[in-house]
Amino acid sequence: MLFFLLFLMFFSFFSCTFALSICYFGMLQVNEAQDIINKRISNLHYPASPERLYEPIRYVLALGGKRIRPAFALLACNLFSEEIESAVEPAIGLEVFHNFTLLHDDIMDKADMRRGHQTAHKKWCDNVAILSGDAMQIDAYRHVAQAPQSKLKEILDLFSQTAIEVCEGQQFDMDFEHRNNVSLPEYIEMIRLKTAVLLACSLKMGALVGNANTTDASLLYEFGINLGLAFQLQDDFLDVYGDVEKFGKNIGGDILCNKKTFLLISAFNVADDSSRKELEKWLTIPDANPQEKIKAVTDIYNRLNIKQICQEEMDCYYQKALHALRSVSCPEQRKEVLQNYASRLMQRES
Repeated sequence: MLFFLLFLMFFSFFSCTFALSICYFGMLQVNEAQDIINKRISNLHYPASPERLYEPIRYVLALGGKRIRPAFALLACNLFSEEIESAVEPAIGLEVFHNFTLLHDDIMDKADMRRGHQTAHKKWCDNVAILSGDAMQIDAYRHVAQAPQSKLKEILDLFSQTAIEVCEGQQFDMDFEHRNNVSLPEYIEMIRLKTAVLLACSLKMGALVGNANTTDASLLYEFGINLGLAFQLQDDFLDVYGDVEKFGKNIGGDILCNKKTFLLISAFNVADDSSRKELEKWLTIPDANPQEKIKAVTDIYNRLNIKQICQEEMDCYYQKALHALRSVSCPEQRKEVLQNYASRLMQRES
């Protein structure tokens, strides 16, 4: 009898452990999601001709990147379903679309480098890069349209609205270059449109493919919006306070081109007359020494406590993101993957 009871105890323990293992291994991890996306992207086939249309697309997609948006789509799907295959093609579409926006952004910004390589418009020319970008946008829709038929209209409507909003955000960003009175609410709305909505779309799209209910899909969208805002504010922060060796590019680029960032707008908001005049002087000096200008503006930021103001704003949006994620109605263990990934993104130094 004792032997039989011990056997039952052992069997129960083994069964529970095995069940937990199945549950754990059934949860997609971030690196697994990124590997799936990278493998699919490397296997994408584009025609050989016309070469100057398709070669820039292959080039841009081969430059890599963090694959944040498609990874989020797969992870969001996996919150509600073990079957993530149906989310892969839409996720690829999100990544193709994201890279299309970068290709066109580089033309508008006259950028020379992207991810340590020549930008497409520098390697070829503006007209080639514009047309290749147009083809990428169309191709993105082709991938997204392979979402499950039952969710197709909702997903295409979401993606189309997001695509329009990204364009709106880019236009606001360009408009701000010619304005000296940009407010913080205007800036936050610009980065919401330019950066956050695509992250939010990725999460909601994945959730819809996974058959999440409307409330949970909306909560994941809210998670993405707030994380996207925190993520972009972190970009502003790192451009001034990042470690140049870890940041991957020179510090102070935004300062040198007088870019309207959260830090600059906040500085004007809290500056006294003396600091405001000093800041305006550095923004208007023609041919200022780059390192001298970066140091001077950074010193003004330090004096006005802008570093802490930016950090507090980042944390505010990050906490809002976590609150939305915690409200999603699925097992806490499954949400840990997304929560840990968000934490890693907010601790990045590049």
